[in-house]
Amino acid sequence: MLTEISQASGRLSRAEKQVADWVLAHPRQAAESTLAHVADACASSEPTVIRFCRRVGLSGFRELTIRLTEALSRPLSYVHRDVRVEDSASVAADKVVESSIQSLIDLRAQLRSMPIDDGVTILKNARQIAFAGLGASGYVARDASNKFFRLGTPCSALTDSPSIRQFAAVADARDVIFAISHTGKWSDLRHSDAATVIAITTPDSELARSASLVFPCTPHEDTSVYTPMSSRLVHLALLDAIHVAFALALGDDAVDKLRRSKEALRSN
Repeated sequence: MLTEISQASGRLSRAEKQVADWVLAHPRQAAESTLAHVADACASSEPTVIRFCRRVGLSGFRELTIRLTEALSRPLSYVHRDVRVEDSASVAADKVVESSIQSLIDLRAQLRSMPIDDGVTILKNARQIAFAGLGASGYVARDASNKFFRLGTPCSALTDSPSIRQFAAVADARDVIFAISHTGKWSDLRHSDAATVIAITTPDSELARSASLVFPCTPHEDTSVYTPMSSRLVHLALLDAIHVAFALALGDDAVDKLRRSKEALRSN
């Protein structure tokens, strides 16, 4: 987290940089402070502190304190953020499931403010859709491609940087790149001058800034330490919701294609 703040310094406003400098100089104090205290210590305002948080890719001040605490503490477990080595198997399993449930509840609360209708409109006009993701997000991209192609639009999954860069370089305005990344820390789409980019990612991340449309997702999970769990489930659920909305917008034609794709599996 501290590295991310330091790297973001060049694109912050003067007031936001003042907050960044104080946080970098007093990370433990910032992690344990209230929003009002940090604003006072920086000789700034609470809205400025919140803007700073969003400029470095966080959802708000609460996530800043969480990420700073994680950065300053050696994790007790590299398995899951909520699980401790002394937990029994049943307690650990319960914590993992509870964390996943909470992430989906948080997603449900955000859904009404997400640009579902705008995304569906873009997808309806697409010549082809390429779902792009690296690492664990690559599995999400493959899952989405496997669902969406049944609605009749050619789809592919791009799961490595060379493939993403090459597709972005040759795509045109009729093509859609659906990029999936929890952190949004990748620049593979810098070669895309024509394709429409839809992103599921952390707001104000590098990926979010390069996208035409953003579905902001901020599950509380540090994927630099832990294997993606909650964030992967959130992305899968959101793509399922977009897939259903897309199918409904296509109407009877989508229903017919889904029927025929199922019947094709039963034919000899």
